[in-house]
Amino acid sequence: MRFPIRRVDKPWGYELIFAHTDRYVGKILHVDAGHALSLQYHEVKDETLYLADGEVELVVEEDGTLVSTVLRGGDSYHITPGTRHRMVAGENGCDIIEVSTPELHDVIRLEDRYGRA
Repeated sequence: MRFPIRRVDKPWGYELIFAHTDRYVGKILHVDAGHALSLQYHEVKDETLYLADGEVELVVEEDGTLVSTVLRGGDSYHITPGTRHRMVAGENGCDIIEVSTPELHDVIRLEDRYGRA
């Protein structure tokens, strides 16, 4: 069965949602150069990121402290519910494949460059 790909424009770039079932979601996050997603966490949503192209600074909570790590093409990272995190694209932008549980609206924004917090 074909799934209609849905583009969702964001202030930092866009999402392409290529799968959405009652069990999982698959999407590509295209983040423009130098732009950042909000510092956020999810109450229920569990997600894994795979950096397909570019470079991204992933700021993620580890043992209660926000730490910064750089992901490059081919790297992946699992983010569990309740974990604060943010992604900032490198100088050429990036494409991130995200596979998650289906709770698309489970986003608690703590800080946001675009006034959405």
